[in-house]
Amino acid sequence: MPESPPVVLEVRGLTKRFPGVLANDHIDLQVRKGQVLGLLGENGAGKSTLMNLIYGLYQPDEGQILVNGKAAKIRNPNDAIALGIGMVHQHFQLVPVLTVTENVMLGNETGFLGFLNRRAARQRIIEISKQYGLEVDPDALVQDLPVGIQQRVEIIKALYRKCDILILDEPSAVLTPQETEGLFAIMRSLLARGVSIIFISHKLKEVLEICDAVTVLRLGKVVGSADPKQSTEESLASMMVGRSVLLEVDKKPAKPRDTILSIRNLVVLDDRKLTAVNHLSLEVRGGEILGIAGVQGNGQTELVEAITGLRRASSGHIVLEGKDLTHSHPRHITESGVAHVPEDRQKNGVVLNFPVKDNMVLQTYYLGPFAFGILANEKAKEENARHLVQKFDVRTPNIFVNLSTLSGGNQQKVIVAREFSRTSNLVIAAQPTRGLDVGSIEFIHKQIVAMRDEGAAVLLVSTELDEIFSLSDRIAVMYAGKIIDTLDAAEATRENVGLLMAGIRREAEGVAVHG
Repeated sequence: MPESPPVVLEVRGLTKRFPGVLANDHIDLQVRKGQVLGLLGENGAGKSTLMNLIYGLYQPDEGQILVNGKAAKIRNPNDAIALGIGMVHQHFQLVPVLTVTENVMLGNETGFLGFLNRRAARQRIIEISKQYGLEVDPDALVQDLPVGIQQRVEIIKALYRKCDILILDEPSAVLTPQETEGLFAIMRSLLARGVSIIFISHKLKEVLEICDAVTVLRLGKVVGSADPKQSTEESLASMMVGRSVLLEVDKKPAKPRDTILSIRNLVVLDDRKLTAVNHLSLEVRGGEILGIAGVQGNGQTELVEAITGLRRASSGHIVLEGKDLTHSHPRHITESGVAHVPEDRQKNGVVLNFPVKDNMVLQTYYLGPFAFGILANEKAKEENARHLVQKFDVRTPNIFVNLSTLSGGNQQKVIVAREFSRTSNLVIAAQPTRGLDVGSIEFIHKQIVAMRDEGAAVLLVSTELDEIFSLSDRIAVMYAGKIIDTLDAAEATRENVGLLMAGIRREAEGVAVHG
């Protein structure tokens, strides 16, 4: 029997308390050289807190961290980096207006007589890129890079600082399936060179594919470990949530009604003034879920922004129940009965430095019962927040803490609670379960189906094919700013949808043509 690789990182009895919350409760875990440890848990289970303790962003109240068998005092990220620990955060820590080279150098500048040695840093980045298969232009501005490449920059930053232990916090949450495969290829390259990885993810298929061992947290405690080779998605989900979880959406056949949303010949430009939505037309009926599938960057973001008033359309029409809303203000669109779960929750969905109770009424704070003219009714806001926190299982110490203190998944639950608690005839859900645990996904999927069954039209935009197939009644595939085809979900196959996502349609005679 082969000998186990040595333990490079060990946590013993690590404990962290915040006001009203025991975030980590005497946690033990081990990470071995050249292996991937999967860390699972519900939103708010304490995963990110634990990683922030290891990386020096928080200080433990109790317990010990050992690196290569020696007790380590990690007072800040510089101490962690000096010990060979790197971390890629769920929300990237990059400066958009700087180049790749400048971002990688930031905080680790080298030079002579006050001058930065950009040339040496650039050369080192090229070497790391080639060594680990991390293709990236060192001279590109970060703001011009797609999300998957920005993540490579974060990994290069860690390797530039000579990390031996790499923490990846929800690394695939914002990646397309193709980008995720690229990430896994990079991870395997790192493992082959002896780097150890802590992989935090809610995507159980990915955990089973890439991890060598799994540790599960629940309510701040380690509740078990698992061997991915002997585990299933169902067994891991049950361990995470503490009950059996329905991984398939339970829904009855749709009963479509009249058309709620009609989009005709819509043209929308992106930030670079290039055509992102190209003469697109579609209809969504009440009582149905229309899922839009497609690789990220084919105009889905701009389409949703145009419908919700966040981006001006160049031409075409957006009609809601007979009313043309093409150039309407977002507030008017909301008041017309549109609920919106945005793709970027922190940019367009919440105000991080507002309390939970105020984020629950961002769309309706000026209306009764939350306001009397210009005066706010704090009691009504508090009652509303307590009700929604309980109904939507938002994990928060109380309704008065700033939203920034909640995990990303619980921030998403606040948005869903706010949007789904209003009476709406159109629900636009863009990446509604991105970064959520299996229990939360199950709950939000039920809420989306419930909105459909109450007669709302639901426009679902997701890069997760599992989500599209599970929820949709019809599937529209978007490619290069157009709807390349619309399929009945019962007749759609992954192969067919996958080809359409690549812009390939199969004509009746069997010839593949590009859309």
